[in-house]
Amino acid sequence: MEKSNFVDQIRIFCRSGHGGAGNKHFMRNKFTALGGPDGGDGGRGAHIILKGNRNLWTLLHLRYYKNVLAEDGEKGGSNNSTGRDGKDIIIEVPLGTIARDEETGKQEAEILEDGQEIIWLPGGKGGLGNSHFATATNQAPEYAQPGLPGGEGWKVLELKVLADVGLVGFPNAGKSTLLSVITAAKPKIADYAFTTITPNLGMVEYRDGKSFCIADLPGIIEGAAEGKGLGHRFLRHIERNPVLLFLIPADSNDHKKEFEILVNELEQYNPDLLHKQFIIAISKGDMLDEELKAEIEKQLPPGIPHLFISSVTQKGLTELKDLLWKVLNEPVK
Repeated sequence: MEKSNFVDQIRIFCRSGHGGAGNKHFMRNKFTALGGPDGGDGGRGAHIILKGNRNLWTLLHLRYYKNVLAEDGEKGGSNNSTGRDGKDIIIEVPLGTIARDEETGKQEAEILEDGQEIIWLPGGKGGLGNSHFATATNQAPEYAQPGLPGGEGWKVLELKVLADVGLVGFPNAGKSTLLSVITAAKPKIADYAFTTITPNLGMVEYRDGKSFCIADLPGIIEGAAEGKGLGHRFLRHIERNPVLLFLIPADSNDHKKEFEILVNELEQYNPDLLHKQFIIAISKGDMLDEELKAEIEKQLPPGIPHLFISSVTQKGLTELKDLLWKVLNEPVK
Protein backbone atom coordinates (compact mmCIF):
# COMPACT_ATOMS: atom_id res chain seq x y z
CA MET A 1 0.00 0.00 0.00
CA GLU A 2 1.21 3.47 -0.82
CA LYS A 3 2.51 5.21 2.29
CA SER A 4 0.86 8.59 2.83
CA ASN A 5 2.94 11.69 3.43
CA PHE A 6 -0.04 13.28 5.16
CA VAL A 7 0.06 12.80 8.93
CA ASP A 8 -2.65 14.63 10.89
CA GLN A 9 -2.09 13.24 14.39
CA ILE A 10 0.96 12.30 16.43
CA ARG A 11 1.61 11.28 20.03
CA ILE A 12 4.78 12.45 21.76
CA PHE A 13 6.24 12.55 25.25
CA CYS A 14 7.20 16.06 26.32
CA ARG A 15 9.17 17.33 29.28
CA SER A 16 10.10 20.96 29.78
CA GLY A 17 13.26 21.86 31.66
CA HIS A 18 13.58 21.99 35.43
CA GLY A 19 14.62 25.27 36.96
CA GLY A 20 18.20 25.48 38.19
CA ALA A 21 18.77 25.57 41.94
CA GLY A 22 19.69 28.80 43.66
CA ASN A 23 23.20 28.91 45.04
CA LYS A 24 24.10 28.97 48.73
CA HIS A 25 27.38 30.87 48.64
CA PHE A 26 29.25 33.49 50.65
CA MET A 27 31.73 35.99 49.33
CA ARG A 28 35.27 34.78 49.84
CA ASN A 29 38.38 36.38 48.32
CA LYS A 30 41.78 37.64 49.43
CA PHE A 31 40.25 40.91 50.56
CA THR A 32 37.15 39.45 52.20
CA ALA A 33 37.45 36.52 54.58
CA LEU A 34 33.87 36.43 55.83
CA GLY A 35 31.70 38.21 53.27
CA GLY A 36 27.94 38.14 53.06
CA PRO A 37 25.77 35.83 51.00
CA ASP A 38 26.22 36.18 47.24
CA GLY A 39 24.57 33.06 45.87
CA GLY A 40 22.97 33.67 42.49
CA ASP A 41 19.58 32.54 41.22
CA GLY A 42 19.12 29.40 39.18
CA GLY A 43 18.30 29.68 35.50
CA ARG A 44 14.84 28.99 34.09
CA GLY A 45 14.19 25.59 32.63
CA ALA A 46 13.68 25.50 28.86
CA HIS A 47 10.17 25.99 27.45
CA ILE A 48 8.66 23.77 24.79
CA ILE A 49 7.13 26.17 22.25
CA LEU A 50 4.77 25.59 19.34
CA LYS A 51 5.24 27.85 16.32
CA GLY A 52 2.98 28.17 13.28
CA ASN A 53 4.54 27.66 9.84
CA ARG A 54 2.32 28.26 6.80
CA ASN A 55 4.68 26.25 4.60
CA LEU A 56 3.89 23.04 6.48
CA TRP A 57 0.75 21.06 5.65
CA THR A 58 1.34 17.86 7.61
CA LEU A 59 2.81 16.62 10.90
CA LEU A 60 4.97 14.14 8.99
CA HIS A 61 8.22 15.79 10.11
CA LEU A 62 7.32 14.94 13.73
CA ARG A 63 6.44 11.28 13.11
CA TYR A 64 9.70 9.98 14.61
CA TYR A 65 10.05 12.79 17.15
CA LYS A 66 8.85 10.57 20.02
CA ASN A 67 10.49 12.29 22.99
CA VAL A 68 10.91 16.04 23.42
CA LEU A 69 13.15 16.61 26.42
CA ALA A 70 14.04 20.22 27.11
CA GLU A 71 17.19 21.42 28.83
CA ASP A 72 17.28 22.20 32.54
CA GLY A 73 18.33 25.61 33.83
CA GLU A 74 21.80 25.89 35.32
CA LYS A 75 22.48 26.34 39.01
CA GLY A 76 23.14 29.86 40.23
CA GLY A 77 26.76 30.93 40.60
CA SER A 78 28.71 32.95 43.10
CA ASN A 79 28.93 36.74 43.11
CA ASN A 80 25.13 36.87 42.52
CA SER A 81 25.54 35.33 39.06
CA THR A 82 22.33 33.91 37.66
CA GLY A 83 22.55 30.48 36.07
CA ARG A 84 21.99 30.13 32.33
CA ASP A 85 18.42 29.48 31.18
CA GLY A 86 17.74 26.22 29.38
CA LYS A 87 17.61 26.49 25.58
CA ASP A 88 13.98 26.54 24.48
CA ILE A 89 12.74 23.91 22.04
CA ILE A 90 10.59 25.27 19.21
CA ILE A 91 8.34 22.79 17.40
CA GLU A 92 7.09 24.11 14.07
CA VAL A 93 3.61 22.93 13.11
CA PRO A 94 1.10 23.59 10.30
CA LEU A 95 -1.63 26.17 10.78
CA GLY A 96 -4.69 24.53 12.27
CA THR A 97 -2.76 22.39 14.76
CA ILE A 98 -4.28 21.71 18.18
CA ALA A 99 -2.27 20.42 21.15
CA ARG A 100 -3.96 18.23 23.77
CA ASP A 101 -3.00 16.40 26.91
CA GLU A 102 -3.48 12.69 26.22
CA GLU A 103 -4.63 11.77 29.73
CA THR A 104 -7.20 14.53 30.28
CA GLY A 105 -8.07 15.29 26.64
CA LYS A 106 -7.86 18.99 27.50
CA GLN A 107 -6.91 21.35 24.68
CA GLU A 108 -3.73 23.20 25.67
CA ALA A 109 -2.84 25.22 22.57
CA GLU A 110 -4.09 26.11 19.10
CA ILE A 111 -1.99 27.46 16.25
CA LEU A 112 -3.87 29.46 13.60
CA GLU A 113 -1.39 32.07 12.30
CA ASP A 114 1.99 31.98 10.60
CA GLY A 115 4.74 32.82 13.08
CA GLN A 116 2.41 32.48 16.06
CA GLU A 117 4.26 31.14 19.10
CA ILE A 118 2.66 29.57 22.16
CA ILE A 119 4.54 28.28 25.18
CA TRP A 120 3.12 24.77 25.34
CA LEU A 121 5.02 23.44 28.36
CA PRO A 122 6.69 26.21 30.38
CA GLY A 123 10.02 25.46 31.96
CA GLY A 124 10.38 25.48 35.72
CA LYS A 125 11.34 28.71 37.45
CA GLY A 126 14.88 28.92 38.80
CA GLY A 127 15.37 28.95 42.57
CA LEU A 128 16.49 32.05 44.43
CA GLY A 129 20.05 32.23 45.76
CA ASN A 130 20.75 32.74 49.45
CA SER A 131 21.45 36.46 48.93
CA HIS A 132 17.66 36.96 48.73
CA PHE A 133 17.12 35.65 52.24
CA ALA A 134 19.52 37.88 54.14
CA THR A 135 17.81 39.96 56.83
CA ALA A 136 18.91 42.17 59.69
CA THR A 137 18.57 39.23 62.07
CA ASN A 138 19.89 36.55 59.70
CA GLN A 139 22.76 38.02 57.76
CA ALA A 140 24.22 34.66 56.71
CA PRO A 141 21.33 32.48 55.48
CA GLU A 142 22.44 28.90 54.93
CA TYR A 143 19.74 28.00 52.44
CA ALA A 144 18.66 28.71 48.87
CA GLN A 145 15.64 27.66 46.86
CA PRO A 146 15.64 24.60 44.64
CA GLY A 147 14.43 25.11 41.09
CA LEU A 148 10.83 24.28 40.25
CA PRO A 149 10.15 21.22 38.09
CA GLY A 150 9.01 21.59 34.52
CA GLY A 151 5.91 19.95 33.08
CA GLU A 152 5.82 16.53 31.50
CA GLY A 153 3.40 14.03 30.02
CA TRP A 154 2.16 12.32 26.89
CA LYS A 155 0.76 14.86 24.47
CA VAL A 156 -1.17 14.73 21.20
CA LEU A 157 -0.78 17.10 18.26
CA GLU A 158 -3.80 17.07 15.98
CA LEU A 159 -4.12 18.86 12.64
CA LYS A 160 -7.42 20.22 11.39
CA VAL A 161 -7.13 21.44 7.81
CA LEU A 162 -7.67 25.18 7.37
CA ALA A 163 -9.70 25.87 4.24
CA ASP A 164 -12.53 28.22 3.32
CA VAL A 165 -14.64 25.52 1.67
CA GLY A 166 -14.85 21.83 2.51
CA LEU A 167 -16.07 19.36 -0.13
CA VAL A 168 -18.44 16.86 1.46
CA GLY A 169 -19.82 13.76 -0.19
CA PHE A 170 -19.86 10.01 -0.42
CA PRO A 171 -16.81 8.23 -1.83
CA ASN A 172 -16.64 8.52 -5.59
CA ALA A 173 -18.94 11.56 -5.70
CA GLY A 174 -16.51 13.44 -7.96
CA LYS A 175 -14.89 15.70 -5.38
CA SER A 176 -11.32 15.09 -6.56
CA THR A 177 -12.31 15.68 -10.18
CA LEU A 178 -13.98 18.98 -9.27
CA LEU A 179 -10.94 20.10 -7.28
CA SER A 180 -8.61 19.29 -10.19
CA VAL A 181 -10.72 21.40 -12.57
CA ILE A 182 -11.29 24.54 -10.49
CA THR A 183 -7.85 24.66 -8.83
CA ALA A 184 -4.25 23.88 -9.68
CA ALA A 185 -4.28 20.89 -7.31
CA LYS A 186 -3.56 17.45 -8.76
CA PRO A 187 -5.35 14.95 -6.52
CA LYS A 188 -5.33 11.25 -7.28
CA ILE A 189 -8.44 10.39 -9.30
CA ALA A 190 -9.83 6.93 -10.04
CA ASP A 191 -13.21 5.28 -10.41
CA TYR A 192 -13.38 3.57 -7.04
CA ALA A 193 -14.32 4.48 -3.50
CA PHE A 194 -11.85 6.16 -1.17
CA THR A 195 -9.48 7.37 -3.87
CA THR A 196 -8.98 10.30 -1.49
CA ILE A 197 -7.68 9.08 1.85
CA THR A 198 -6.07 12.35 2.91
CA PRO A 199 -7.20 15.97 2.44
CA ASN A 200 -6.18 17.73 -0.75
CA LEU A 201 -6.04 21.53 -0.76
CA GLY A 202 -6.32 23.83 -3.75
CA MET A 203 -6.58 27.57 -4.34
CA VAL A 204 -9.49 28.69 -6.50
CA GLU A 205 -8.53 31.69 -8.61
CA TYR A 206 -11.45 34.12 -8.62
CA ARG A 207 -12.01 37.45 -10.30
CA ASP A 208 -9.62 40.43 -10.01
CA GLY A 209 -6.82 38.35 -8.51
CA LYS A 210 -8.93 37.17 -5.57
CA SER A 211 -8.82 33.57 -4.41
CA PHE A 212 -10.08 31.18 -1.76
CA CYS A 213 -9.02 27.78 -0.49
CA ILE A 214 -11.03 24.61 -1.02
CA ALA A 215 -10.36 21.19 0.51
CA ASP A 216 -11.25 17.84 -1.01
CA LEU A 217 -11.78 15.68 2.06
CA PRO A 218 -12.10 11.90 2.29
CA GLY A 219 -15.61 10.70 1.54
CA ILE A 220 -18.21 10.10 4.24
CA ILE A 221 -19.88 6.75 4.69
CA GLU A 222 -22.75 5.93 7.01
CA GLY A 223 -21.32 5.46 10.47
CA ALA A 224 -18.40 7.85 9.96
CA ALA A 225 -19.33 9.61 13.21
CA GLU A 226 -18.76 6.30 15.02
CA GLY A 227 -15.38 5.94 13.37
CA LYS A 228 -16.30 3.63 10.48
CA GLY A 229 -14.27 4.01 7.31
CA LEU A 230 -12.00 7.01 7.74
CA GLY A 231 -14.42 8.25 10.40
CA HIS A 232 -13.14 10.85 12.79
CA ARG A 233 -9.99 11.48 10.73
CA PHE A 234 -12.21 12.99 8.05
CA LEU A 235 -14.82 14.71 10.21
CA ARG A 236 -12.15 16.47 12.26
CA HIS A 237 -11.05 18.49 9.23
CA ILE A 238 -14.58 19.70 8.46
CA GLU A 239 -14.66 21.64 11.73
CA ARG A 240 -12.40 24.32 10.24
CA ASN A 241 -14.39 25.02 7.07
CA PRO A 242 -16.90 27.92 7.29
CA VAL A 243 -18.67 26.71 4.12
CA LEU A 244 -19.50 23.09 3.29
CA LEU A 245 -20.14 22.18 -0.32
CA PHE A 246 -22.18 18.97 -0.53
CA LEU A 247 -21.46 17.14 -3.77
CA ILE A 248 -24.17 14.68 -4.81
CA PRO A 249 -23.87 12.89 -8.17
CA ALA A 250 -26.73 13.19 -10.65
CA ASP A 251 -26.94 9.40 -10.94
CA SER A 252 -27.57 8.94 -7.20
CA ASN A 253 -30.50 6.63 -6.43
CA ASP A 254 -31.94 9.07 -3.88
CA HIS A 255 -30.56 12.60 -3.75
CA LYS A 256 -32.59 13.62 -0.71
CA LYS A 257 -31.58 10.56 1.31
CA GLU A 258 -27.92 10.98 0.40
CA PHE A 259 -27.94 14.58 1.61
CA GLU A 260 -29.74 13.58 4.83
CA ILE A 261 -27.19 10.85 5.56
CA LEU A 262 -24.33 13.30 5.08
CA VAL A 263 -25.93 15.88 7.38
CA ASN A 264 -26.75 13.22 9.98
CA GLU A 265 -23.14 12.07 10.14
CA LEU A 266 -22.03 15.66 10.71
CA GLU A 267 -24.62 16.12 13.45
CA GLN A 268 -23.65 12.89 15.20
CA TYR A 269 -20.03 13.95 15.25
CA ASN A 270 -20.55 17.57 16.28
CA PRO A 271 -23.95 19.36 16.23
CA ASP A 272 -22.16 22.71 15.83
CA LEU A 273 -21.31 21.71 12.25
CA LEU A 274 -24.97 22.27 11.33
CA HIS A 275 -24.49 26.02 11.88
CA LYS A 276 -22.11 26.28 8.93
CA GLN A 277 -23.14 27.56 5.52
CA PHE A 278 -24.35 24.71 3.28
CA ILE A 279 -24.35 24.62 -0.52
CA ILE A 280 -25.48 21.66 -2.63
CA ALA A 281 -23.93 20.93 -6.02
CA ILE A 282 -25.34 18.16 -8.19
CA SER A 283 -22.34 16.80 -10.10
CA LYS A 284 -22.37 15.08 -13.50
CA GLY A 285 -25.04 17.60 -14.53
CA ASP A 286 -24.25 17.01 -18.21
CA MET A 287 -26.23 13.76 -17.87
CA LEU A 288 -29.47 15.63 -17.11
CA ASP A 289 -32.07 17.39 -19.20
CA GLU A 290 -34.30 20.13 -17.81
CA GLU A 291 -37.06 17.71 -16.83
CA LEU A 292 -34.72 15.55 -14.75
CA LYS A 293 -33.21 18.63 -13.12
CA ALA A 294 -36.69 19.76 -12.10
CA GLU A 295 -37.38 16.35 -10.54
CA ILE A 296 -34.14 16.45 -8.57
CA GLU A 297 -34.81 20.01 -7.37
CA LYS A 298 -38.07 18.84 -5.80
CA GLN A 299 -36.06 16.48 -3.57
CA LEU A 300 -33.59 19.08 -2.35
CA PRO A 301 -34.21 20.88 0.96
CA PRO A 302 -35.57 24.43 0.65
CA GLY A 303 -33.45 27.29 1.89
CA ILE A 304 -30.11 25.75 0.87
CA PRO A 305 -28.55 27.16 -2.31
CA HIS A 306 -28.07 24.52 -5.01
CA LEU A 307 -26.85 24.31 -8.58
CA PHE A 308 -26.01 21.75 -11.25
CA ILE A 309 -22.43 21.39 -12.41
CA SER A 310 -20.29 19.23 -14.65
CA SER A 311 -16.56 18.92 -14.05
CA VAL A 312 -16.15 17.24 -17.44
CA THR A 313 -17.82 19.95 -19.54
CA GLN A 314 -17.08 22.66 -16.91
CA LYS A 315 -20.72 23.73 -17.07
CA GLY A 316 -21.87 25.67 -14.01
CA LEU A 317 -18.38 26.04 -12.54
CA THR A 318 -18.28 29.84 -12.95
CA GLU A 319 -21.66 30.07 -11.23
CA LEU A 320 -20.33 27.79 -8.47
CA LYS A 321 -17.31 30.04 -7.87
CA ASP A 322 -19.58 33.11 -7.78
CA LEU A 323 -21.87 31.46 -5.22
CA LEU A 324 -19.01 30.28 -3.02
CA TRP A 325 -17.39 33.72 -3.05
CA LYS A 326 -20.70 35.38 -2.20
CA VAL A 327 -21.40 33.05 0.73
CA LEU A 328 -17.83 33.31 2.05
CA ASN A 329 -18.04 37.10 2.08
CA GLU A 330 -21.52 37.57 3.44
CA PRO A 331 -21.51 39.53 6.69
CA VAL A 332 -21.98 37.39 9.78
CA LYS A 333 -25.50 37.79 11.15
